[in-house]
Amino acid sequence: MIRVLIAAAVGLGVSIVMGPRFIDFLRRNEFGQQIREDGPEHHIVKQGTPTMGGLMILFAASIAFFPVTHFRLQALTVLFAALACGAIGFLDDFIKLTHRRSLGLSGRWKLVLLAGVTLVVAIVARHLHLSTDVYIPVIDVTVPLSYGWYVFLFLVIGGAANGTNLADGVDGLGAGTAIIALFTFMAMNVVSYVRSGHVGHRNLTKLDLAIVGAALIGAAVGFLWFNAFPAEVFMGDTGSMAFGGALAGFAIMMKVELLLLLIGGIFVIEALSVMIQVFTFKYLGRRVFLMAPIHHHFEMKAWSETKITVRFWIVAGLLCAVGFALYYRYYFGQR
Repeated sequence: MIRVLIAAAVGLGVSIVMGPRFIDFLRRNEFGQQIREDGPEHHIVKQGTPTMGGLMILFAASIAFFPVTHFRLQALTVLFAALACGAIGFLDDFIKLTHRRSLGLSGRWKLVLLAGVTLVVAIVARHLHLSTDVYIPVIDVTVPLSYGWYVFLFLVIGGAANGTNLADGVDGLGAGTAIIALFTFMAMNVVSYVRSGHVGHRNLTKLDLAIVGAALIGAAVGFLWFNAFPAEVFMGDTGSMAFGGALAGFAIMMKVELLLLLIGGIFVIEALSVMIQVFTFKYLGRRVFLMAPIHHHFEMKAWSETKITVRFWIVAGLLCAVGFALYYRYYFGQR
């Protein structure tokens, strides 16, 4: 268990220490956020705020993870998913910065690259002999997907990466909710590790998954120190998509895919708000929300960014608590 604490502490320390210099580097090179014209008007003051802070998170997490890991394939796959999705986000951020616009990588290319990440994760999953069935808790039903499982994995990874990306629109919102979700996965693995046997005979795979979760949490908390309102740096698509990849990786490697709907519940709500807004405007000629994603709706209702962030954190915590309870009741010790 000391390895989990070390990973979290090192991730936090590296992130905090490198933060000021990294932010200064971004400023000197004019790597600043491009604000969308159709966003809230008051966001114009954020124009030019250093972005791509996700690079700092991924670097700090990697430095924290590798010295203490047992190199179990499941944990390495989670880190790969985070780094690969982060690389897609970095490409998106880089195009925005070099072209000085708010639109980066096209949606089509994002899907193609996410399909590539899915392919690698699927190959590893089959190598580990993970089942192609999906378990539905509460009703206690297992659904065999056969080849449809690969499409399902793409939906999990693509949905998580895009959901976390949509949530990153208010200072501290994306990082804070991702930390809560990652902490839930880490707690699941810590409990599973401790209860997996006697000291010296425990499941090291569970420990390694807890370690990669702790490393990401520590790095993210360090980033949040600089990202809290008013933000000195944004994570950009580099960070938001990396968080999505990590969460999807955890869900797939732990075979708790459907629990991601709760653990990543805020991201699901953000994505659904956009889908609902597009559908109702296109087919009904009206808008359900003042602006989508939903956090912008509350901004338009004059909620402060801090109020939105904290209240979304509270909802995320409640959803994650339900997810953890379902894990303990239906997965732990049984699957």
